[in-house]
Amino acid sequence: MSLEVYFRPEAERDIEDAAAWYEKQQEGLGSKFLDEISSTSDMISKNPDLYPVIYRRTRRAIIQRFPFAIYYRVEKTAIVVIAVMHGSRHPRRWQKRTR
Repeated sequence: MSLEVYFRPEAERDIEDAAAWYEKQQEGLGSKFLDEISSTSDMISKNPDLYPVIYRRTRRAIIQRFPFAIYYRVEKTAIVVIAVMHGSRHPRRWQKRTR
């Protein structure tokens, strides 16, 4: 059974900003980034417990080919994505969103 993945507005902005940056670096790279986000989101939907809990109830799924991770929580009826951030960002940046 798959759960629906819901992206908070802040997480959607994270994705949009990163995709735009990648697209500026190389044409088509932003689309490839979005494809990896979609692929990882599908994996999370199908198997939400696959990725480790790293802070309170928040889990982290590392994205393939890009130095980003999806930070999410498994709720009763859906998966809530809190942030999509570059691996070099300080954890406090996304941890503030978990409150």
